[in-house]
Formats: sequence, C-alpha cells, structure tokens
Amino acid sequence: MARVDLTVRGGGVFGLSVAFEAARRGARVRLVETAQIGAGSSGGLVGALSPHVPENWNPKKQFQLESLLMAEDFWGAVEAASGLPTGFGRVGRLQPLADDRAAALARTRGDNAMRLWQGKARWQVIPATGAAWEPTSPSGQLIHDTLSARLHPRMAAAALVAAIRQWGGDVAVGDAPDEGAVVWATGLAGLQALTRDLGQPAGDGVKGQALSLRLDARDLPQIYVDSLHIIPHADGTVAIGSTSENRWTDATATDAQLDSLLARARAALPCLNGAPVLDRWAGVRPRATSKAPILGQWPRRPGHFVANGGFKIGFGMAPKVAEVMADLVLEGRDTIPDGFRL
Repeated sequence: MARVDLTVRGGGVFGLSVAFEAARRGARVRLVETAQIGAGSSGGLVGALSPHVPENWNPKKQFQLESLLMAEDFWGAVEAASGLPTGFGRVGRLQPLADDRAAALARTRGDNAMRLWQGKARWQVIPATGAAWEPTSPSGQLIHDTLSARLHPRMAAAALVAAIRQWGGDVAVGDAPDEGAVVWATGLAGLQALTRDLGQPAGDGVKGQALSLRLDARDLPQIYVDSLHIIPHADGTVAIGSTSENRWTDATATDAQLDSLLARARAALPCLNGAPVLDRWAGVRPRATSKAPILGQWPRRPGHFVANGGFKIGFGMAPKVAEVMADLVLEGRDTIPDGFRL
C-alpha cells in the first residue's frame, strides 16, 4: 500500500466506520486490529438502533437522531461497496404500556417527537391487536416508533471490512506501524489508556450477555419490554439482550443470568417459546465516564484522535461518529458536540 494518510486502531464499529468514511472520501487508510474484527462488544448479537425518549432534549439526543436518520444511506453505501449484507432494516419498535397514565405520557412524547424528529419518524400510541409478535400490554396499548432500526453486528462488521478494502484501504489483524494521523477506537483498553495518560477516569467497562434464537421474524418490529431488546434479524434469527454487569470474573463467559434473560423474554413474548437457542455471547462494552461517546483530539498528542465509549448505542451512533471524525481528521472541521469532548 502507498503512503498512509490515516491509521485507525481498533476493529469495532467506531473504528471500522471511521475507516470506511475516510476511505470513501479518498484518504489512504489502514485499520489495525490486534486481536480480531469485532473482538469486543461489536462482535455481539443484538444490533438495536433505537432512539432516546423524545423529551429533555440535549446535544447527545440530537446527535443520535441525526445518526439514526443517516443510517439507511450509510449502511446502504457499505452494502453497495462491499457486496455484502449488513442486516440493516428500519423496522420500528413496539413497547408495552402499563396503564392509562403511561399511555398519556407516551402521547405527550409523541407530540414532542413530531417536533424534535422533524416529521421524519413517529412515536405514537396504538392499540394492541393480540398478534403473536406483540408484547403483552396491561393497558391494551403499545408505543410504536418508526425511527428504530436494526442490523446484525457481525454481518455489519464483515461488510465494513470488505467496503474499506474496496475503497483501497488496508485492514490488518495483528500489528502494523502508525502512519499519518491516528484514530484510537480501542474500546475498554483505550479508555484505560486515556485514564492513565490524563490522570483522571475516562471510563470503564460493563459486561453484557446476549443470545440468539432460530425464529424467522425478519420483517417485524423490534421489541423493548422488561428492559430487554428483542431484535428480529434479517438472517432468520432473533437476538435477545442484554445484561449490564459491573462485576465479573470472566468477561466472555455466559452464565445463569443469560438463562434468566431468556425466561423473561419468553414470558413477555410467548411466541419465543420453543425457538431453539443458536448462540450465546458475552463481552465488555466501553462506557465513558460522561456516558456519552468520547470524540476528538487526544490532549497533548498532536495528530492523535479518539473515538470511543459507544456504550449500548455504538452501532446507532456510528454513521454520525464516522462523519464528524472524518470532518475533523481529514478536513480540520470540528463539529463535535461539547459534551463529547475529552
């Protein structure tokens, strides 16, 4: 490969997306992953791209909204370049409502969504119909939003690798030298490195467990119920996740907490009963101290940048993260929200 303009360290969704965006803008890109693509939380199963509640609006929610609205075009470009599916689909989401008071609050939020979401998606209260792919709702009503989408994390990662290479970029698993500007998108290890370098906490890790079932519901909405994401994927599987564990002994081991997750999902959505378990996954997700992504210049390290901390919302944030990081690194335009800076 000729002279490299940009080295991206980390083969999770932030690193892959930044490398893809930079490569398609004409930069000579090398992505370096020391273990394997999707070795951390980006190698999971869930892939829920879901908005924050449309109220108490702030720059983080606005950033996520813009990213979700970009998602179809972004992942479509990845598929076009790679020739591979990402599993993306803007399928919407259903949530049960406990009572009439909850339904009234949801309608107020729906009015907010009409304004805040610029008329490009809806958050509305609808009657439950008793269909098999509906969570049991005590009030007989459901929230239906049309902004939520899903993709399959592993399919998306493979497509990003192929798309980077199609645009002339290099993807190296192992080690390779830094050349040009360097973007650090190295998950928990990167947050720990920032903590050491800055002398103050940058973030930590939260373990999550998830599983997938063989059940073809690919054209149906995702479901959020009892703090669970139930995601129907394009490959005929359904993902369920996830736990949030601040203490653990083995970051990649699954245990009885995942069995409890499955039992709760089947109680909330009985059509999952009898669907066989295909895969079980556990990994650690990087959570910045601010609980927002960390983006921008690494202090006191000229030419080095950070894209990290996509806790639970990394895939949903990735298109916008890729855009603002490419703007900053390649063009010197800084459009990163203040709350996301180091």
